[in-house]
Amino acid sequence: MGQVLQFRPLKPVVAESDGDALDLLSAIDFALRDLKDIAPHILHEGAREQARQCQQMLQDAFDAALMVG
Repeated sequence: MGQVLQFRPLKPVVAESDGDALDLLSAIDFALRDLKDIAPHILHEGAREQARQCQQMLQDAFDAALMVG
């Protein structure tokens, strides 16, 4: 049976441009942090590999967005 993980509550993030929209870089950063937090708890190798691939894709997108500026 799967393990249920309790996530810490997130503080609301307000983007400067829209007032209630989350900017893409912040969303990717949050996703990367969440993956890092849950990765040690993933027991199934297939799911662990999928999480690694997702983390790499997000990191590549984040790095590319920073380079574009």
